[in-house]
Amino acid sequence: MNSKLAGGFGVLLIILAAVGYLSAFTVSEREQALVLQFGEFKRQVKEPGLHFKIPFVQNVVYYEDRILDLDPPVEPVLLADQKRLLIDTFARYRIEDPLTFFQAVTFETQAQQRLNNFVNAALRSTLGNTTLVDLLSDKRVDLMQTIRSKVQEEATDLGIQIIDVRIRRADLPDETSDSIYQRMQSEREREAAEFRAQGDEQAQQIRSRADREVTVIAAEAQRDAEIIRGEGDQTAIKIYADAFNQDADFYAFYRSLEAYRRALADDNTTLLLSPDSDFFKFFGSIDGGLPGLPKADQ
Repeated sequence: MNSKLAGGFGVLLIILAAVGYLSAFTVSEREQALVLQFGEFKRQVKEPGLHFKIPFVQNVVYYEDRILDLDPPVEPVLLADQKRLLIDTFARYRIEDPLTFFQAVTFETQAQQRLNNFVNAALRSTLGNTTLVDLLSDKRVDLMQTIRSKVQEEATDLGIQIIDVRIRRADLPDETSDSIYQRMQSEREREAAEFRAQGDEQAQQIRSRADREVTVIAAEAQRDAEIIRGEGDQTAIKIYADAFNQDADFYAFYRSLEAYRRALADDNTTLLLSPDSDFFKFFGSIDGGLPGLPKADQ
């Protein structure tokens, strides 16, 4: 009898221990939990520690209470200035309302798929009205805040709080990069040709100015030379005139000698003149005297 009681008491203890074990559950500091009864919500547990539920009737669903990372796929986006970019983004979020989250998506994988769609839609709608210059300027911070707000509007229905949305990288597609490179190369070649043309024009202007200055200097030198030559000739004429006025017969004799010298300068020159020609008027005296001049003493 006593052995039966002891055995029954032992079984009861085992049953109580099993019920107690199945009734207890723990929630860590990184988790939050929902207690469901036949699939219906009963209560939410956010405080870490040991908690209890009705065994076999209620079950517990755990969700992360930490900030989670979202890494959407790279998305091609067309900007307002018709430039196409490959946008690589990332986001951080947390499950703020586990009940809403459970009712909307249930599983975190489904939630991430929905969030990827929200982020891509917000990127397209925001950056589609933005130029590349604005995206690369200080306005980028405001753009990301706008994108985060749009994603948050959609994520609220999932019980999710969007902490941050950022652009990790923005690249040009390969074909666009080649097109931009070719356009930049053409622009640089055009600028180089323009600079060369300007250089040639300036060189031509410098050469023309130098040629003009040479012509002016040569003309001025020629003018000064003619003035000096004229002044010299004038001085020579005056000297000759003064000398000739003092002795007219000598002047006539001198002019005749100059005429002889010029006429007989060429060795091949032959003159056929009459003996009584004026050319020989100064040879009319046998003793070498000059007409009009006293004869030399015998």
